[in-house]
Amino acid sequence: MRRVALLVLTAVLAAGCTGASARSEEPTPAPLPGATSPSPVATPSPTTTVDHVRTRFSGRISTIPPAIASEMRGTTWKPGCPVPISDLRLLRFNYVGFDGEIKRGPMVVNATVAEDILSVFEQLFDAGFPLKRVALAKEYKPKHNDPSKHRSVTASFNCRPAITIDGPQPTLSQHSYGLAVDVNPLQNPEVSLDGRVRDKAAKIYRDRTLDLPGMIHPDDVVVRAFASIGWKWGGDWSSMKDYMHFSLTGT
Repeated sequence: MRRVALLVLTAVLAAGCTGASARSEEPTPAPLPGATSPSPVATPSPTTTVDHVRTRFSGRISTIPPAIASEMRGTTWKPGCPVPISDLRLLRFNYVGFDGEIKRGPMVVNATVAEDILSVFEQLFDAGFPLKRVALAKEYKPKHNDPSKHRSVTASFNCRPAITIDGPQPTLSQHSYGLAVDVNPLQNPEVSLDGRVRDKAAKIYRDRTLDLPGMIHPDDVVVRAFASIGWKWGGDWSSMKDYMHFSLTGT
């Protein structure tokens, strides 16, 4: 009887082991003669990144980051400027470059007009109007030509005096408030009534009958986009022409 009980117990344990193996993976069959094992399929590394390709307009508004605020202090913003840095905003948006590629650049503007300005550059993007470069303005130095204009940087805030063909004036520019934008300065220069320009490289652009990339003309998409937010164009001035300049006050 004891031998029979042991046989029965052995049979029960064997059945239990068979049930557990049914939930595990099936054994791998032996390869057939002459067959080769398939190569393992490569899987992307979790650290692999895919370059982001810009295909449409994108823009954002933020407060001025500490690093940029530090860069501005003592250069484009100085004690005595009419607006504190806390009243300014940083825009970052996509734009179409002169090479047809979609790029992205920063711009500092007054907080009260940040949404409006972003909508303007969305209109320019949708129309395919090219910008040479969008970047933060450089410090204005009275005895030097404005580097932002020579490099044709589209920019806004820069605490500096108003500038004409004859040099700096005793009043502050609307750029000092972040309430003005210069668009493609080299292609849209300041031109005096007698045809003078401050930058020799801009002489070709005195002829406003030309239709070169980045030039602004009356009633074109740039003028209409700024007009849609109530801004005025320096190309309509009678005392001189400031073809790059758009401002909330018209000055």
